[in-house]
Amino acid sequence: MLFSSLVFLFLFLPVCLIIYHSLPKDKLIYRNVFLLVVSLIFYAWGGTWYILLMLSVITINYFGALWISKDRAPEDAGEPVSRYIKTETKSIKTETGNEKRLELKKYKLILILTANLCVLFYFKYFNFFIDIISLITSRNINIFKVLLPIGISFYLFQAMSYVIDVYNGKVNVQKNFFQLALYISLFPALIAGPIIKYADLEQQINAREHTALDFYHGVKRFICGLAKKVLIANALGEAADAVFAGHPSALGAGAAWTGIVFYALQIYYDFSGYSCMAIGLAKMFGFKIRENFNHPYISASITEFWKRWHISLTSWFREYVYYPLGGNRRGALRTYINIIIIFLVSGLWHGANYTFVVWGAFYAFFIVIERMIFSKAPLNKPNIFNWLYTIIIVLIAWVFFRSPDLGYALHYIAAMFGYYGAGQTPDFYMTMNQTLVLPFAVLFCGFIQNWTLKLFSLKTFVNIKNKKRVKDTLFIIEAVVLFGLYGLVLLMLANKTYNPFIYFQF
Repeated sequence: MLFSSLVFLFLFLPVCLIIYHSLPKDKLIYRNVFLLVVSLIFYAWGGTWYILLMLSVITINYFGALWISKDRAPEDAGEPVSRYIKTETKSIKTETGNEKRLELKKYKLILILTANLCVLFYFKYFNFFIDIISLITSRNINIFKVLLPIGISFYLFQAMSYVIDVYNGKVNVQKNFFQLALYISLFPALIAGPIIKYADLEQQINAREHTALDFYHGVKRFICGLAKKVLIANALGEAADAVFAGHPSALGAGAAWTGIVFYALQIYYDFSGYSCMAIGLAKMFGFKIRENFNHPYISASITEFWKRWHISLTSWFREYVYYPLGGNRRGALRTYINIIIIFLVSGLWHGANYTFVVWGAFYAFFIVIERMIFSKAPLNKPNIFNWLYTIIIVLIAWVFFRSPDLGYALHYIAAMFGYYGAGQTPDFYMTMNQTLVLPFAVLFCGFIQNWTLKLFSLKTFVNIKNKKRVKDTLFIIEAVVLFGLYGLVLLMLANKTYNPFIYFQF
């Protein structure tokens, strides 16, 4: 079920909100149970058997975390070591026992993570693995194709982060199966993130506030995300699909660059719009989850871009892969190797295709170069030259991400630099709608937001005498704009059928 579908907007969401907020505030358990049920129904909309898979993942990680938590040294459990160590001989025995316990605990973690990764490999990479075997052996291996369950990469990463955090003692083990199930299956972030760490929701599951102001802010975020998706991403997505539908040799340089700009804007507004809707929905139900985007297209370096793009995934890889590999603590060469590993894995996370591996390697190359050359003076000073360098690299990288195969990607990049000479011009692919949307799409990538913040930080606006009247006026204007955006979105949804979510495939 899409957040931008009429079924969700007119049936699922209103019913959920009415029933949820009708339940007693002082009985949060009722609201949690209801949220768990509707989250499972939401996920079942894409296929009922998907629920069995997700429940299996929840069960594995629930019992796995309990299993790990049994092997805790006395100091891990928060009890005084002196209670256990009374003599020198006993001290040695206790120390040896703790080492064995920690070693066993480590093996348990490896086993549980392996189980999770096996599930991910089978459903996401099995077909890719068979294709590689067929290529190596020069034989066409006829075997069944495995269907990719929606959102599996997101909720598996959430489940694994929970188990790892229990192992590291960062969170307490959750003994209530239904509360852990709610964390993993919470429907606002279930299908396409943001990836939420258990530590961020641990307290909120049992105690969270529901205020009218938070609900309003949730509605506002949801409508803004919906407008990003329907009014901008959908319009530019149609044009991007038209450009990529043919062979790149038919494109002139202008059309090729225009096509990848369309796609870059589409994927940003599509995914950031979804994250915005997820954050807004969560807030309507009392949950506060972290931001997932911070205007990445205004970045002045590739390193900065990855601090602003898909923040929850970047932080997940940094905390659970990069740091355990040693991070930047083992010398320059090891740091570069770790960066390459992270981006190759990130590429594979996005899809089982050589194009994603090259996409990850492409970014790794520039991150390493930036770290080697600008380690003492980071390349993040906001000027036109740094921005142009960054945006050109990002656009070329999106070619690999969008192309069906490497051959197509290389042909497309060649077209971008005029290899095929004159071809189709940009106006061939642009309708009046896309011509009108494009300037707004570019401005709202962060440029206009930065300008607005600077404007409202001026003393002229801070030292207003009647602040309450101004605040009330701005609130009314905001509400009218939101109402108008929502009406325009509904009008577009009623008249159009093009409404995909790009990150559903990941």
